[in-house]
Amino acid sequence: MMAPGPLNAITDVPCVAVGHETIVRGDSIRTGVTAILPHQGNLFAEKVPAAIFVGNGFGKIVGLSQVNELGEIETPILLTNTLAVGRAADALVDYMLAFPGNEEVLSVNPIVGETNDGFLNDIRMKSVESGHVAAALRAASSGPVEEGSIGAGTGTVAFGFKGGIGTSSRQLSKKLGGNTVGVLVQTNFDGSLIVSGAPVGKDVGRSLSKEQLDDRGSVMVVIGTDAVLNSRNLRRLASRAMLGLARTGFISANESGDYSIIFSTAARSRVTASPSKNEVELRNEAMTPLFQAVIEATEEAVYNSLFRATTVKGRNGHVAEALPIEETCRILRKYSMI
Repeated sequence: MMAPGPLNAITDVPCVAVGHETIVRGDSIRTGVTAILPHQGNLFAEKVPAAIFVGNGFGKIVGLSQVNELGEIETPILLTNTLAVGRAADALVDYMLAFPGNEEVLSVNPIVGETNDGFLNDIRMKSVESGHVAAALRAASSGPVEEGSIGAGTGTVAFGFKGGIGTSSRQLSKKLGGNTVGVLVQTNFDGSLIVSGAPVGKDVGRSLSKEQLDDRGSVMVVIGTDAVLNSRNLRRLASRAMLGLARTGFISANESGDYSIIFSTAARSRVTASPSKNEVELRNEAMTPLFQAVIEATEEAVYNSLFRATTVKGRNGHVAEALPIEETCRILRKYSMI
């Protein structure tokens, strides 16, 4: 196991900021927006190298083709619910056009990912508005990241329990390059939960059921690193997030939208930045430790989304119960995992 960063969050990667806006209204609105900023400057002027890996393409992600064509990101990344993607993208365009220095900009490629929170949230009400997007962007900070039933994870469900937002990080040793990898996930999928190899879902009676085989659910993974990587190796690194998800019991069903979005914050990599003599682009043979870091951080981010979530009651009286912590710990002790 590699060591986590000081915050054990994606914000351990220098420059990265995260903000949430949670929307809870009445008995049936349980949704929100989460914003991830690779840096807090003008992203259009200082684009970051990036890639998006598609695990299973049943999703409504915005901005994918241009990112993979040009290998860069020029806006913050937003996560929200499926039917809010259009409004979120429009609000993100407004945010970028209004950003100082962008007065002459005529084209913006917004990045918006989603999962369907319709079990708890009355998604047809389309409750996410431009003001909510703006609030999430304003709230973005480089400090600790709140996890669980918050922001884009307010109405999500994973493994039959309350899912949500989770994050984690790994720091490579100086011998391996000293880079940091951070991961943030929006968990909303089916499967039978495995924690550190222990069959928690099975032992608490939440194993795969007929309902869980109805192809519901998706996951968004956002990865940041300060390693100097080109878009090709970033995409290779993003693909390893799927291995971390698989460790948790994730199955990537037929109708599952599973995406990992990755970027590098290294100053040398920014489009308009002056190269630093201390930042050298990593070669292919240096990738293996980063692969391990992404796998470990993705796995733990999923667990954190569950362990931090609270029970939520929403649309039509549906309830997503929080993971039973004491019972989970008992199962982990049973299998000598703790």
